[in-house]
Amino acid sequence: MKKSAIIFFSLSGFLLAAISCSEIKRKPGRVYMPDMAYSRAYETYSESPIWKDGQTNRQPVAGTVKRGELLPWHLAADKVGDTANYFASRSVVNPLGKLTLSQHKEAERLYLINCAICHGPKLDGNGPLYNSGDGPYPSKPATLLGEARYEAMPEGQMFYSVTYGKNLMGSYAAQLNTTQRWMVVSYIKALQTKTVPTSDNVTAAPAAAIKIVDSSAAVKTDTAKTNSH
Repeated sequence: MKKSAIIFFSLSGFLLAAISCSEIKRKPGRVYMPDMAYSRAYETYSESPIWKDGQTNRQPVAGTVKRGELLPWHLAADKVGDTANYFASRSVVNPLGKLTLSQHKEAERLYLINCAICHGPKLDGNGPLYNSGDGPYPSKPATLLGEARYEAMPEGQMFYSVTYGKNLMGSYAAQLNTTQRWMVVSYIKALQTKTVPTSDNVTAAPAAAIKIVDSSAAVKTDTAKTNSH
């Protein structure tokens, strides 16, 4: 009798284990809210009936910051005829500080992809679009390396130009996120000041990473000198 009981319980345990690991237990139960469990998918860039404007791809909610991203740029684009925020951007400090060697190489890659076509791989303004005057672009772009005007331009003001565009140069905010734009600016400044990093030693960012300035108090002198990028 005792032997039979042992066999019975052993078989019962085996069957219970088999059933618990079978496909039967893997099937979900009744879905309480099927619309949330099985959300309807839309093709990218297709029209969506949910939003009034019909756009499927949405911009992030205003005022939010993606995890791992820097704080958003706080100065709005100047209206036509106004240069207050453009001059105020001079006071904004680059939140990245000095780049490491690896970051510098990545910033160089971003520059070559997005900027070298106009400003040239050597930052001399002789990119493929100008090509020493033989390219499709008739006017030489800004010479970022070797011209005092641009070498003296603060990083914040350079970032403003990359973010919103300046004169014939359009905005690159859609091609480069906030961090990448600051990296490109750091790359340009490193070449201008001949302070290219030689190692991956991390340099701490400045304490005042983003300095909020009063745009109404911006200096509006030498406007004629800063009409082009």
